[in-house]
Amino acid sequence: MKEIKKYKIVILLTLFLGIYSNQAKAQTLDDYLQIAVENNPKVKAAYAEFEAALQRSAQASGLLDPTLTMGAFGNMETLMGTETANFQLMQMFPWFGTLGKKEDAANLMAEAKFQQYLNARNEVLFEVKSAYAEIYEVGKTIEFQEENLGILNSYRELTLSAFRSGNSSMVNVVRIDIERDGASTEIELLKDQLRPLKAEFNLMLNRAPNEVVEIKDTLIIAENEALVDGEIFFDEHPTVQLYEKQQESYQIQEEVAKKEGLPMLGVGLEYTILSKSPMAMSGMNGRDMLMPMVSVSLPIFRKKYKAMEKEAEFMARAMEQEQQMQKNQLRSEYEMTLFELKRAQRLIQLYDRQIESSRQANKLLVSGFSNNTEDFEEVLRMNQDILMLKTQQLQALKNGLTALAKMEYLFSKTE
Repeated sequence: MKEIKKYKIVILLTLFLGIYSNQAKAQTLDDYLQIAVENNPKVKAAYAEFEAALQRSAQASGLLDPTLTMGAFGNMETLMGTETANFQLMQMFPWFGTLGKKEDAANLMAEAKFQQYLNARNEVLFEVKSAYAEIYEVGKTIEFQEENLGILNSYRELTLSAFRSGNSSMVNVVRIDIERDGASTEIELLKDQLRPLKAEFNLMLNRAPNEVVEIKDTLIIAENEALVDGEIFFDEHPTVQLYEKQQESYQIQEEVAKKEGLPMLGVGLEYTILSKSPMAMSGMNGRDMLMPMVSVSLPIFRKKYKAMEKEAEFMARAMEQEQQMQKNQLRSEYEMTLFELKRAQRLIQLYDRQIESSRQANKLLVSGFSNNTEDFEEVLRMNQDILMLKTQQLQALKNGLTALAKMEYLFSKTE
């Protein structure tokens, strides 16, 4: 039960700090993550299930309700007098230690629910980070397209000037107009794409879809050596701990099943109301009787108790295998995510070099066109190559940020 109280203190402290930190308008990713932890329905539902599981502890450790039996007699004559009414109160007690074991099993199931809550929270944090990176990618792509549109406008002036001087064909102007029209259309499409992405992001935070989403101007993939530790076994991941707690609970339930196959003890009182009878010979004539009672249950039908033991045993084995399967799955996801992260980092470096070289080549091509030594089609092609490299680099950055967020999810630990 101490572990359960510790979990609740952690949650309450987290929520208090979150409320305090969000009194100002949220502008950073950390602010959005905190809002998601506090408001996301998936997280709140998982926490409510944890709270509900805590209530099973009191149910499991509670005694059976006492039984009260009452009887009325039609002036039944006895040696002690005339018996008019009889009351029996009986309380049954399970075998020693049964209730404590039941409480322990229920508490472990509640701890499993807490791990499920932690995993739901971590999943939502990953989803928010991924959505944030996607919005960043689309927003930056719009900036690149607008920058490209400005470059095309300057090229149009250049080609018009060359046409007027007789050094260029009008075809080059038409080509630029086609490129400009394509760039303008692409910008509008990207803006249309940005709206549902922001709406989805806000809904993750359980906010109005049209709330303003502020995105940082520059994002980078932060180096974190702790996230590339090949010796990690994911023993402390919430999804692994979830099955471990369930396994421990079923092991205790097996002990509970054995104890429930033992006799139950009952104690009680019997109170009989007597009235005086002329036929009674005893000096106790007419005096009510109070008699202590003891009872013992006889669990002679053993089949159901054996089945309960076997059920708990098999469920404990199943949870052990589920735990191992979850470790294997996390390890597999880790290997793939590590590949995606390294791939993104290498592609970003490659595109940096290619963009720099392409810009230098583009300057030479523009200079050559101005001196009437280069075909303008090459200028346009190189400009499009630069735009393509920048968008590919941006996509690699988004993929890297998503992989980094997945790494943080995979390396999340219980609290």
